[in-house]
Amino acid sequence: MKRTLYVVFALSLGLLLSGVAFADPVSLEASSAVTAGAEAAAPAAEPPAAETLDTGTTAWMMTAAALVIMMCIPGLAMFYAGMVNAKNTLSVFSQFFASAGIICILWVVFGYSIATDATGMEKDVFNLHSFVGGTKAFFLAHMTAKSIVGGMPESVLVTFLLSFAIITPAIVAGGFAERMKFVSALLYMALWFTFVYAPVSHMVWGGPGSLMTNWGVLDFAGGTAVHINSGIAALVACLVIGRRKGYLQHPMPPHNLTVCLAGAGFVWLGWFGFNAGSALAVNGGTGMALLNTQIGAGSAVIGWMIVEWIKNGRPSALGLASGALAGLVGITPGCAYVGPVGAIVIGLIAGAVCFFFVSVVKRKFGYDDTLDVFGLHGVGGMVGAILTGIFCVPALGGTEDVQIATQLVAQLKGVVFTIVYCFVISWIILKLIDKTIGLRVDAETESVGLDQSEHSEKAYNL
Repeated sequence: MKRTLYVVFALSLGLLLSGVAFADPVSLEASSAVTAGAEAAAPAAEPPAAETLDTGTTAWMMTAAALVIMMCIPGLAMFYAGMVNAKNTLSVFSQFFASAGIICILWVVFGYSIATDATGMEKDVFNLHSFVGGTKAFFLAHMTAKSIVGGMPESVLVTFLLSFAIITPAIVAGGFAERMKFVSALLYMALWFTFVYAPVSHMVWGGPGSLMTNWGVLDFAGGTAVHINSGIAALVACLVIGRRKGYLQHPMPPHNLTVCLAGAGFVWLGWFGFNAGSALAVNGGTGMALLNTQIGAGSAVIGWMIVEWIKNGRPSALGLASGALAGLVGITPGCAYVGPVGAIVIGLIAGAVCFFFVSVVKRKFGYDDTLDVFGLHGVGGMVGAILTGIFCVPALGGTEDVQIATQLVAQLKGVVFTIVYCFVISWIILKLIDKTIGLRVDAETESVGLDQSEHSEKAYNL
């Protein structure tokens, strides 16, 4: 174990030193600050120093960042922890807290730069900058307290985008819950953030010249970069690490549905910061994203409930919460591009389709995606991304002056690329970890539970 920790420490130190070597104190041009939403291209054409502080935008973006962090801890952590066995409750929270700490450091060292630095970007999709950002923001060496981007301090933008970077690897943890070593989980999330999340984030929101912007992909708040990405990463992880002991042989119900549903409530609340905050402003798009987020979630609750009622004869509390999550995921890519009617349809379809994948497809193929990350986030993200290409047009209440067929092709290209890229890179990362320090805890550790064996603690002292 000590040797493993030394390896992790050495890797971290190497990343830090490489960041120092490449850090460039030159200020980022305004066009290099990526957004996470509809105005995702470049901020203003003027240099940041010429911009003035907009206190309303700043206050809202600070609030949105806090909402997204709350959405992750405690929201998603509670949602996950309530669904696992009681003996693994603390392992979920531990992975969330430790991962958040690691991602914070990596974001400052190189993540923000990889995701946002568009300096020298060209229109050619084969240019390196169409796939990954530059190095000028390593260690945030360019930034001062006076740096203003889009009417807000750049430090606020950094924090808001960091909240996205924190929650995305945390979502992935639900796919391998209850059986991956703590150190292996952290290493996977750190490497996955580096080689998958940050580059894909740049491809989606890097502005003119970035890959998916060139393709015309619409992704307001993270249907591809966050949800399809995390869903595929979780699916690959559960396939590589294998099933839990006893999976499909005896029931594995949630140990505390009250905690689970309370967590889902925090997630729902935090999602307003996630979606509406992605406008990076206070305007009509912000309001529409807010409204559609609520409509999408509510509609998906109904969609999930109807099909569950038909299939199982009764709705379940966990199903209602899962339906809300499916709708929140589904509406994310198009929340500011579609109208309220489009949000209703997207929510209904996302709830029904995600239920089918969670209750039918998963059991048919036998993969052990512990907390249904692929079924909710991966599938929900795909449904939302594709349907955005239909309901974004003005004739159906949307805002984009595009042809449905053309936009559908662009959306499908974005979805397929994200699936393939994430699957391949995630598989390589997991195989490398497995061949070096190993992925899975031993059978005895799994039986005892990760709380006791990995952390020497218990959630419940009964």
